[in-house]
Amino acid sequence: MPQEEKNIITKPPVVVVVGHIDHGKSSLLEAIREDFKITQKESGGITQHIGAYEAEFQGKKITFIDTPGHEAFSAMRARGAKVADIAVLVVDAAEGVKDQTKEAISFIKKADIPLVVALNKIDKKEAQPERVKQELAKQGVLVESYGGKVPCCNVSAKTKVGIQELLETILLVAELEDLKADISVPGQGTIIESYLDSKKGPVATLILEKGILKEDDVFGTPSTIGKVKNLKDFRGKTIKNALPAQPVIVLGFEMPPGVGENFEVFKTQEEAKENIVKTEKKWTPAVIQEKEGQNALNIILKADVLGSTEAIEHVLRNIPQEKVLLRILKSEVGNIEVSDIKLAESTDSLIFGFRVNIDETTKLFAQQKKVRWKIFDVIYDIVQEVRKGMVEVMEPEVKRINLGKIKISVLFKKSKNSQIVGGKVIEGEIERNSLAEVQRNDEIIGKGKIKSLQQEKKDIPSAGKGKECGMLFQGETELKEGDILVFFREEKKKGLLF
Repeated sequence: MPQEEKNIITKPPVVVVVGHIDHGKSSLLEAIREDFKITQKESGGITQHIGAYEAEFQGKKITFIDTPGHEAFSAMRARGAKVADIAVLVVDAAEGVKDQTKEAISFIKKADIPLVVALNKIDKKEAQPERVKQELAKQGVLVESYGGKVPCCNVSAKTKVGIQELLETILLVAELEDLKADISVPGQGTIIESYLDSKKGPVATLILEKGILKEDDVFGTPSTIGKVKNLKDFRGKTIKNALPAQPVIVLGFEMPPGVGENFEVFKTQEEAKENIVKTEKKWTPAVIQEKEGQNALNIILKADVLGSTEAIEHVLRNIPQEKVLLRILKSEVGNIEVSDIKLAESTDSLIFGFRVNIDETTKLFAQQKKVRWKIFDVIYDIVQEVRKGMVEVMEPEVKRINLGKIKISVLFKKSKNSQIVGGKVIEGEIERNSLAEVQRNDEIIGKGKIKSLQQEKKDIPSAGKGKECGMLFQGETELKEGDILVFFREEKKKGLLF
């Protein structure tokens, strides 16, 4: 066998799980962990979220990146990182395709990686997998049972139904992709997670794309360099070296690298230093121009390292801002401080921290000033909190619900801005305390409110078609016999960002 072929190995697939926020991405990952009794606390006391884990099925390994959310991976890809080999699109079999499902499909197409659909919550009575497949087809995702090439599995993270079938499908797709890696070249890969441990120093989770990473290797990213002091697998067990697609926890960086940065192994520290790119940090609030009277959410961002602020800002720029403008008034490295609370109070801002701290004095000051703050360990969670905040500041959408119609047949009593009249319900059902439009000769000539309904001098809450009743109408329009009152109510609800 030629030497070149010996250096080329078949590597396990790296899988990213994406989809709508409530469709069960995290639950599915958790179900797989439970199915294979995978824990990150078996050795070495790993309690920090490390961002990836391995499952072994039918004698083959699969690496799952445990950071659900296509926004985070968009940020990684923006840095040039090849993050995953296969994407699993999770769709609730009852709810079907949602806006974030469409975003996830767009992410997968841009990433140009194979797709597997997991129709989750198949155990629910309302589940309609065939309807969901039709909705996916409209988005350009044609599953195999509809004549397409995309594998589709019915699963339930709750009951564990279909989990093994999903893993079999992932391995089949990986086999068709013929995933290979050259282990003779210097190690290269992607930073999946990083944080600063008070005792151990900078800690990073890496996944190699090619090459081998071993102790004493000099490595670097565009923002920091280091020398490998210790390697652990995802369970926290010390290992001698890491192979492609294997998630590994590394100690040795001088600073926590940015999530999504590419890393490389270098011959010397001098060579590694030459790789560091000094870039001026810039942020523009939105591509979309601010509209007059447009609602806005102001936020202050504090993060552990510069790479984190850049990754988070990139992700936030991808949130649709047609209805609510997102303004980042301050974005910097460091803990949440009193000065941040003062700025948040004066600008009506929310404070989001990423892997930083806030002392008790600052907490108390924030409470006094009624300033809201929150600290996160995962980029995806910040994105979801920002989305919620943007929905909060939106003007509620008013939805009209038509109830019924009544034809006025008798006028009883009139006073200023109110009238007692009687009539017969000719359509639907009318309700007390609802709104009413006055219709005369097929034209709307006024509007008012129905304060009371009566039948045989007794108050009633409603009256259906064919019933006769009296009512107190409040409004400026003077009613006449033959007028039709169109009953309706208005419901306010929070709108959607897109």
